[in-house]
Amino acid sequence: MALTNDAIARIAHGLLDRSLPKAEWTHAAHWAAALWLLRHRPEAAGIDTMRATIRAYNEATGGVNSDSAGYHESITIASLRAAQAELAKAGDQPLEQVLADLLASSLGASDWPLAYWRRETLFTPEARLAWVAPDLAPLPF
Repeated sequence: MALTNDAIARIAHGLLDRSLPKAEWTHAAHWAAALWLLRHRPEAAGIDTMRATIRAYNEATGGVNSDSAGYHESITIASLRAAQAELAKAGDQPLEQVLADLLASSLGASDWPLAYWRRETLFTPEARLAWVAPDLAPLPF
């Protein structure tokens, strides 16, 4: 089911105010929030703010942020770069179309980062806590 512009905005607001039910924090919702924030609240899409927002959301919904769960710095930075590239390519298209196109691309697979990082690199505490550059291929965005 494609997300509408209103649903995308609701997801982003739910992330920001920590009201989005955890069950709705899906792969598509991660992309929806990133796209909406980058387009409508770019100051909230900076890495320091996103780190704090995602960590607070995880804790508010019963999750943890640890060496093996919760917030992941390398994936967040890569995802924000990818979302920014998709927005630049899309111009003024509605976010529902940008999101649909993104999800139809290789980024739509939840394991997309494994095209750029070895699993053994990406899922280390170091990559979760700080940026670790891809070790298989450079990010194309």
